[in-house]
Amino acid sequence: MNFIMRSYVNKEPDSEVTVNEVESEEKSGFGGFALFKDDDLHDRLQDPSFMATKGNPGDNRTRKSFSIFVVVGLCCFFYLLGAWQKSGFGKGDSIAQEVTKSADCSVLSNLNIETHHGDGIKKPHDLQETKIFEPCADKFIDYTPCHDQMRAMTFPRDNMNYRERHCPPENEKLHCLIPAPKGYVTPFPWPKSRDFVPFANAPYKSLTVEKAIQNWIQYEGNVFRFPGGGTQFPHGADAYIDQLASVIPIGNGMVRTALDTGCGVASWGAYLFKRNVIAMSFAPRDSHEAQVQFALERGVPAIIGVLGTIKLPYPSRSFDMAHCSRCLIPWGGNNDGKYMMEVDRVLRPGGYWVLSGPPINWKANYKSWQRPKEELEEEQRRIEETAKLLCWEKKYEKGETAIWRKRVNEGYCQERESRVTMCKSTNPDDVWYKEMEPCVTPYVETRNTDDVSGGELKPFPERLNDIPPRISSGSINGVTIDSFQEDNKLWQKHVNAYKRVNKIIDSGRYRNIMDMNAGFGSFAAALESPKSWVMNVMPTIAKIDTLGVVFERGLIGIYHDWCEAFSTYPRTYDLIHANGLFTLYKDKCSYEEILLEMDRILRPEGTVIIRDNEREILKVKKIVSGMKWDTKMVDHEDGPLVTEKILFVVKQYWVAGQNLTSWR
Repeated sequence: MNFIMRSYVNKEPDSEVTVNEVESEEKSGFGGFALFKDDDLHDRLQDPSFMATKGNPGDNRTRKSFSIFVVVGLCCFFYLLGAWQKSGFGKGDSIAQEVTKSADCSVLSNLNIETHHGDGIKKPHDLQETKIFEPCADKFIDYTPCHDQMRAMTFPRDNMNYRERHCPPENEKLHCLIPAPKGYVTPFPWPKSRDFVPFANAPYKSLTVEKAIQNWIQYEGNVFRFPGGGTQFPHGADAYIDQLASVIPIGNGMVRTALDTGCGVASWGAYLFKRNVIAMSFAPRDSHEAQVQFALERGVPAIIGVLGTIKLPYPSRSFDMAHCSRCLIPWGGNNDGKYMMEVDRVLRPGGYWVLSGPPINWKANYKSWQRPKEELEEEQRRIEETAKLLCWEKKYEKGETAIWRKRVNEGYCQERESRVTMCKSTNPDDVWYKEMEPCVTPYVETRNTDDVSGGELKPFPERLNDIPPRISSGSINGVTIDSFQEDNKLWQKHVNAYKRVNKIIDSGRYRNIMDMNAGFGSFAAALESPKSWVMNVMPTIAKIDTLGVVFERGLIGIYHDWCEAFSTYPRTYDLIHANGLFTLYKDKCSYEEILLEMDRILRPEGTVIIRDNEREILKVKKIVSGMKWDTKMVDHEDGPLVTEKILFVVKQYWVAGQNLTSWR
């Protein structure tokens, strides 16, 4: 029997080793791959019947016992070797002890390459030409292909164009594996990760100096500590959110999705989690060094992004609340109000917009801001005027914070039609690389003056499994209430099957999760837990755009084309799920590029689950065999006659400068 062994890094010296037993298909339903906890394994090893083979207890008992001890002995050896080499023990890295996880050594059986359906890769010579991917140079440790600093400087600085997405041409793409920094360790589990990040994972101290008096981030020994402060909330994010909650119904489930523009290290979003609000945060690449990287290391949703010349990669009516705290976006600048109009497009009718900092209350603060009061006065005047044209009602202004609310339907806004340009596009969700325009997105028409445009949502978590308005209204061609409900049931079944293979999926080990082809968001709905969050990605080439449905369920997501790199730093996701993705992209771009991008954004010892038809799975498996990934291909949970298969992957641990003598 062929098998692959892997050991988790960052283990405490006295932690037990967990063995993934290979059992019969009748037991697991997944080609014989099951996971057992330490206690389960101990009990089974003490049970004499476990050491014998069914129907032949006498002959095989010794052989079975010997195999078990060999496997456990090898696991222990590789665990100790891995702990010494990878976790920092022997190198004086005390932080390793703080981020340790239970040891886990997997024994995976490889499926025969012969397929059940005769349409896969069968010929032996097909398997002998595996390409081995080399590590990239150490200088690419934090490489963000579509936000590369050197390339960015070649683009115009007007309207932040140079900080937008600018992906490399084909001849400049890297075809190597991005290394992790030396000393890289598994992040702390949530909620500890909200407040502490290992220094080795993002070793950049500039923010600790630049924002020292603003309580963003502090360097303490081998960790960064995030006190929860910010420029506009010196008393902490909790106190600031309490102030907002006096006006906005935060905490009752009606405000669930939020957008944080110019997020910094995303403390606002980090502290909203305990209010059951999930924030999509974004900030430019290295406006302040590593701010988005810090956010994701903390376990907070964030992407590299900016309000510039192109539309935000979200559908219309996505967010219950939008927020700017000293985000440095010129809302009242000479841009015809288009930045506020773009926020209006993604803000749900009845949603709230929060602006903290300049120019709010400029009369009291213009001296400390060191800006001319005439300039600040004009800036606030333009903001107030644009808000009126957008039919936003000002609900609050105190200190340096102001709050507006978008009205619930067009009935209150008829007076604006002669004063603004209405957007002519018939699809306000068509945004990928589309230029931002100074126009207002029309409301969805309502029958009654009291109706909420686009449909009223239930409080979260009720809205998670309620019928989304875009489906109940029939506005998505080919999608019915029945098909939505069937999809929900199907993904509950799929996720339960995943958990039988990987028992730590919902343990908190995987905090940052991505679904690369999200559909209705049912995978994320089945996983919904305070321990994790899911970035639901809607491929721009998907036949049906259902990202608006994802947001109506109280989840978050983004449009993206997987022929390009994602707007994030390396090593920012713990688990990546890809359902039907390779079938979708098989005629669009190479699988190699997609898989290298998955490797870039996946943490060391992170997990990938790929669900696709057998032919595409086998193509993927061949490529990743040269990528330092451990793989396990299993049958569909309904049995081997189903053409759909699942590939489970664990990315091996390795770092920059490591002597990879076993690379080949």
